[in-house]
Amino acid sequence: MQNSTLSQPRRRAALAFIFVTVLIDILAFGLIIPVLPHLIESFLAGNVSRAAVWYGYFSTAFFAMQFFFTPVQGALSDWLGRRPVILLSNLGLGLDFLMMALVNSLPLLFIGRIISGITAASFSTSNAYVADVTPPEKRAQAFGMIGMAFGIGFVVAPAIGGFLGEINLRLPFWVAVVMCLTNFTYGFFVLPESLPPEKRTPHFDWAHANPFGALKLLRRYPQVLGLIGVLFLMALAHMVYPTTFVLYADYRFGWGPQMVGYTLALVGVLAAIVQGGLIKKIVGTLGERRALLFGLACGTLGFALYALAPNGYWFWAMMPVAALWGVASPAAQAIMTHHVDPREQGRLQGAVASLSSVAGIIAPTLFTRLFASVTEAHLQDARAGATFWLASAMVGAGLLLAWYTVSHLPKAVAVATPPPESIVTSEIIAGASDLDPPINENETRA
Repeated sequence: MQNSTLSQPRRRAALAFIFVTVLIDILAFGLIIPVLPHLIESFLAGNVSRAAVWYGYFSTAFFAMQFFFTPVQGALSDWLGRRPVILLSNLGLGLDFLMMALVNSLPLLFIGRIISGITAASFSTSNAYVADVTPPEKRAQAFGMIGMAFGIGFVVAPAIGGFLGEINLRLPFWVAVVMCLTNFTYGFFVLPESLPPEKRTPHFDWAHANPFGALKLLRRYPQVLGLIGVLFLMALAHMVYPTTFVLYADYRFGWGPQMVGYTLALVGVLAAIVQGGLIKKIVGTLGERRALLFGLACGTLGFALYALAPNGYWFWAMMPVAALWGVASPAAQAIMTHHVDPREQGRLQGAVASLSSVAGIIAPTLFTRLFASVTEAHLQDARAGATFWLASAMVGAGLLLAWYTVSHLPKAVAVATPPPESIVTSEIIAGASDLDPPINENETRA
């Protein structure tokens, strides 16, 4: 069965472009992760405390734009077609990175980050494009290919960005400009439209553009609210990485952009190993409930060990422990699927994605303000890891909530079966989100 008017060769070319465009956009964003906090710091005369607070503003603004504009761009793509939204996003990102490479004031850099959040919201449109041009029986494979692009980008880009940042803090931005504008030019000439006019909505649908709409679904399933709370606490805790890690590693260990980039790349590799290779074995051995509690226990312990790390070697040694917390999210997702109508599984994932965006709006202020207080007090002992202590407490609270929730669920939920393949695949992306992904990874699941 075929649901697209594109011929087979054009379909393959279109999928190849979407793969390349996602990969290049992820690479472009990943390049600036190790250097953006230091660039902000350079505008503040090297004041780490003020840089942390400002970086919190940057992160909150970025995720707020993602939260509000992802459904808006999705509605636009249903009305105007996928091609113009994807191409305008590529062009907008390229021009935005150019602006950020050139500006010499903090307010202008902040505006650039806001624009990044708006233009990067079109990743869900890329997923819709894949669904348009791929027959139903091949969509899982196609989404797996997009997931591979996310994984490659998040592992490789920070290491490259850190290396370039050691040469010049602006250099990663210039490389990102070239990537995005090259991508736009290539797509302008080769990317066909995937949504024919007769299948488009006749007007812009404000109901579908409402970012709060998905959250209403949760009220109908009170039995999974505890697990939703667990995922929300996990989303809050994981924000310690993108909001404070770069400045924390410099303050505590004396790491520059290059070492931070290599460390973030290692985070992605470990996430891929755990979530791509170990989840089936762990869940198959322990069952979904125990796997959830095991993952949360590893996260609680891992963040606490990070907080205690007196040097970079200790931090690296604790990374495999912390990486095992990646088991918790797919286990929680699998448990929830047993309690939600099969026809609303996609909407459930959308609601979880919306909550993750809300966490991205709230958490930066919590973590950056706490880190600023650490640097202002010139703490260098275990108290210097206060942000990781907070993350540990959040995951620990999630552990207690999960224990209470699963103990009150029907016994049928305890069947020791691996999470659905789609969840496992998309969680590889979710683990890489520790690198400050500019997308909502749950969109792939939906």
